Amino acid sequence: MPSENWLSKINWSEQGLIPVIAQEANTGKVLMFAWMNAEALKLTVEKGEVIYWSRSRQKLWHKGEESGHTQKVIDIFLDCDEDVLLITVEQTGGIACHTGRQSCFFQKLDRDEWVVAAPVIKNPEEIYHT
Repeated sequence: MPSENWLSKINWSEQGLIPVIAQEANTGKVLMFAWMNAEALKLTVEKGEVIYWSRSRQKLWHKGEESGHTQKVIDIFLDCDEDVLLITVEQTGGIACHTGRQSCFFQKLDRDEWVVAAPVIKNPEEIYHT
């Protein structure tokens, strides 16, 4: 069985989680922020597709399991404090956000209000059939 010593280098939170930034490998654009526990990170490495931990649902969440917009792992980086991960990905379909946008960071502060600064690529009702 392969060693999992690499997991012990990570400074996990008291809840056993680590924050994760997903960045599009070919553009450098930040797509989203989420959380992982050790199981999610191990599965991500094994499968080559990103699997997060959903704090709201208290379960593993394979990115794209409903939408088909999976994230193929290119590289995984650990920051200098060993408490944040940066995962460079190839984003299937070019949509990372459940709102149908490329990135979850689409609201921009303009003076004293938040304005939508990125278009919807695909209507979420066409993506999620709930």
